[in-house]
Amino acid sequence: MESSRGAILALFLLVTFASSSAKVDEENPEFWRSQARRTLQSTLDRKLNTNVAKNILFFLGDGMGITTFTAARILKGQLQNQTGEETVMTMDTFPNVGLVKTYSVDFQIPDSAATATAYLCGVKTNLNTIGVNAAARNGVCKTQKGNEVTSILKWAKDAGKSVGIVTTTRVQHATPATSYAHSASRKWYSDADMPDGAKKDGCTDIASQLLKNTDIDVIIGGGRKYMTPRGTKDPEYPRDYSSRGKRKDGRNLINEWQMLKTGKVAHYVWNKTDFDAVDPETTDYLMALFEPGDLRFEAERDPSTDPSLVETTEKAIRILQKNPKGFFLLVEGGRIDQAHHAGRGYMALHETVALDYAVAKGLELTREEETLTIVMADHSHPLTFNGYPFRGQSILGKSPLWATDMLPYTTLMYGNGPGHKLANGTRPDIRKVNTKSKDYVQLSAVPTQSATHSGEDVAVLARGPMAHLFQGVQEQNYVAHAMAYAACVGADLRHCQGQTAVHTTTPEENIWNGAHRSAALLGVLLSALLAHALLM
Repeated sequence: MESSRGAILALFLLVTFASSSAKVDEENPEFWRSQARRTLQSTLDRKLNTNVAKNILFFLGDGMGITTFTAARILKGQLQNQTGEETVMTMDTFPNVGLVKTYSVDFQIPDSAATATAYLCGVKTNLNTIGVNAAARNGVCKTQKGNEVTSILKWAKDAGKSVGIVTTTRVQHATPATSYAHSASRKWYSDADMPDGAKKDGCTDIASQLLKNTDIDVIIGGGRKYMTPRGTKDPEYPRDYSSRGKRKDGRNLINEWQMLKTGKVAHYVWNKTDFDAVDPETTDYLMALFEPGDLRFEAERDPSTDPSLVETTEKAIRILQKNPKGFFLLVEGGRIDQAHHAGRGYMALHETVALDYAVAKGLELTREEETLTIVMADHSHPLTFNGYPFRGQSILGKSPLWATDMLPYTTLMYGNGPGHKLANGTRPDIRKVNTKSKDYVQLSAVPTQSATHSGEDVAVLARGPMAHLFQGVQEQNYVAHAMAYAACVGADLRHCQGQTAVHTTTPEENIWNGAHRSAALLGVLLSALLAHALLM
């Protein structure tokens, strides 16, 4: 009872103090009314852009759920010495917003492979499989044959557009890999990662498919070690054995890629100096692999040796946009997800802010009249935004209200993950812990080695031609079809041909329709016989 009274008193003091510290202009009702009127008028003035999308710029925040989105908005503002809550991120300016359902065919909560297959290939599938439909089974090579599905990147290339992938992970990771590969396992990065049975059954690793399946104009990310023969010293970390080449087949895919581009201006680079020297105006192809595996976290990136996501996005767009038919570019903030898995909220939010700056650069370099720009997440994480922090309090800080065990807790916490530190029924005392450190691991309710994903809907934001298609609550695989319709790539070309809707019937519908036609014909005959009998 005493603790309840204490909690009520604390809440009263909290509300009183917070109210007294609010901005003076926000205490005036006219502040909010005029703000709402301006927003309303801008919405009323909005005109639908029904152009055919010459370009598609697709930004994917891996693991960037709504909580991450909101928390990153606050962090971005606070990094600019603002309170943060009222900050407008570039992503916030997108006028069309929808939600997508992320479940996979076999799991309530998905992974990045199943989700990427949905929003890139337009088909939902099973966990851990990429570029294949749900008839394929995780890790079973034989089930892959005949069940491959292609992505919008290939549809765009087949339509004559230039295409590219930019990621902060290895380019063989689930999200970028789904744009070009078909694999019963997302973990078959190189042939060394594949079981012998899968090789005997004719399956190939993801890295080799990067060269084979689709002619990709720009490839930027990490993943050098999956491209070179086992034991090959890494040019940046020659003494690090874990960074050395992994391939058992002896192939050097980097050299092979260069041979394939003979006669074209094709650059392979692995460091920022060479990357900066690449002239987009004279470059046909670019492969930039900056790390043996995934790239460094934004908070740990050395600007003198590692380009930012803004820089890689800009280089990709400048190369691709020379094509008069347009381009498709996938830009992934892939390490948002990896930071969340490690329970490191600081890292995850800084990765999200970096993605937002890349989005701003993308909008700056393209014209909204001809470029459909999409920002979305593939899935969410069990990150909670809780307590009663004061307005403007650090998003990485602690709630001013303590728990019933009389210990503080952070504003951001995880439902599960490596941050579970319960000892003898007691939480750790974090009063003297700097929770704003990049290395701090948020507390979690359940102990798991790595935080899992979570299954709530994620946002899809759109601007540009046909951006109004991205509204409402949709299945995730809808996204690929809506993008393709807007750009007139893939199978549905009605938008650029002025066709009316054409419905292709399934075998089941043909049977159903045939039965109905037979029933109708039988009805006509019976009616004729009945009429004849009455006339008699």
